Amino acid sequence: MNLETSNSDISKTVDTQICAVTIYTEQARIRRRGVIALDGQEKELLILGLPAILNPESLRVSGAGTQPVRVLEISTKIVSRVESVDQRLAELTQQIRELEAQERGIQNILASVQLQRNFIHSLSEKSVERFSKSLASQQVGINEASDLLNFLGQHYNDYSSIITQNEQQRNDINQQLQILRQQLQRLEKPRVQESLNLIVTIAPTAACNFEIEVSYVVRQASWIPLYDLQISDNGERVNINYLAEVQQRTGEDWIDAFLTLSTAKPELGTLPPKLNPWYVDILRPRIDYPPPPMALPSAPMDMSRQRMRRSANLPEDYEEPDAMFAVETVAAEVSTQGGVVTFQLKQSSNIPSDGTPHKVTIFSDDYPCRKEYIAIPRLVSFAYLQATVTNPQTGATLLAGKANIFRDNTFVGTTQLENIAPNQEFKLNLGIDESLKIERDLVERQVDKKLIGNHRRTTYAYRLVITNLRDEQVTIQLSEQVPLSRNEQIKIRLTRCNPQIEADKMGILEWSLMLSPQSKQEIYYQFIVEHSPDLSVVGLNL
Repeated sequence: MNLETSNSDISKTVDTQICAVTIYTEQARIRRRGVIALDGQEKELLILGLPAILNPESLRVSGAGTQPVRVLEISTKIVSRVESVDQRLAELTQQIRELEAQERGIQNILASVQLQRNFIHSLSEKSVERFSKSLASQQVGINEASDLLNFLGQHYNDYSSIITQNEQQRNDINQQLQILRQQLQRLEKPRVQESLNLIVTIAPTAACNFEIEVSYVVRQASWIPLYDLQISDNGERVNINYLAEVQQRTGEDWIDAFLTLSTAKPELGTLPPKLNPWYVDILRPRIDYPPPPMALPSAPMDMSRQRMRRSANLPEDYEEPDAMFAVETVAAEVSTQGGVVTFQLKQSSNIPSDGTPHKVTIFSDDYPCRKEYIAIPRLVSFAYLQATVTNPQTGATLLAGKANIFRDNTFVGTTQLENIAPNQEFKLNLGIDESLKIERDLVERQVDKKLIGNHRRTTYAYRLVITNLRDEQVTIQLSEQVPLSRNEQIKIRLTRCNPQIEADKMGILEWSLMLSPQSKQEIYYQFIVEHSPDLSVVGLNL
């Protein structure tokens, strides 16, 4: 009777797949699941090939079985292997050989064409002298000489063009060869890849099927919010397409995984930073000490121990469970708890570990808005469309991020959204609208001939005409200004204004106008500048 137990009897490899990923601003929590049949005996379950960059302290194991199962021990082991690059080396070598063959072919063509062009050049040099003498003696006519010159010139140009094209192809091939040879040189140096093996020792009470779930935290994963904002000129709502740009270099491809996007920042820890004393001292002379003797290298510490000593700074939901629990399916939803916003996407996603940004849609919805126009005729003779959008009370928090703005399916620019809570308003600037025509004219600039109280008075007046060419009523906020005096010897007064308003402390005049379709409105204002005639006033460059 064989008393030894084979390794296959006590160890079983479990094939697990990534089923869900929670992505934070700088890291991600991965959940893997796999199913295995147990025979009722104590077993070591092996989950191979986990990324070496995972934080071992974040590892959690749970699951559910048809019979009670106890987890006895969890351990990890770093595995190093030399990356297999034989196939890639063969591919690069074949590509280099093919390009080198093309280069040799082009070089042969160049040698042949250059020989032909040199012959034409040599023929032309010999022909010129002979034809010159023949023309002088009238042995050859002008037409014959012209035909020969055309023949020589045409063939010389044709050969030169062929040479130029082939030299360009040769240069392109040389550039490709340089890149491929550099790649080949890098591959010829063996690269060591590290991965992590997880060993879970379990003790089932009886034979059963067991579904194991493993979760862990990895870095080199992140997401940022993006928006596409679409508004139509005739609409009263703006469509917000809420997107997320996800990228990761964790070493694992997330295939058919359900994503949850979170604004939590577990990397910052749970405790606020502590202020250390802020010392101020006098500048002391610098003393250069000799370098200390070089220490002998110490014995290398086990890599798994190094990683276990790193601080995880995990959020609260990473607590190790006290007992086994069955996996629950969570419905996709948007939630805000404790100031943290999470988006659980309804559809599964594929995010490869190549660092390439991938866009996923969080949701798309219409938001109520009101439109108005902003005009500052003194600076710009156009009106700018602005929309005030309301995030509904039942809406999700819009996180800070870049937004692309479209108006009637035309891209008009980008803006940066700040954090927008439910029931909060925010403004979108949508660019100029040429359907509102604005004219501004200086209609009066009169200097009084007589001095008043030893002061010279100058009157300025402006007329503005705003025309609404649209087929709908519009609201426009129009701003003008009168100059401000920075010297008590210069007096400035607003004397007339129609429609009547008062200037604020900064001299700003603001009208809120309602223009009916295909209508126009006129605005007039006048101000007076008084000062002593011997003063030279600057700043009235109107």
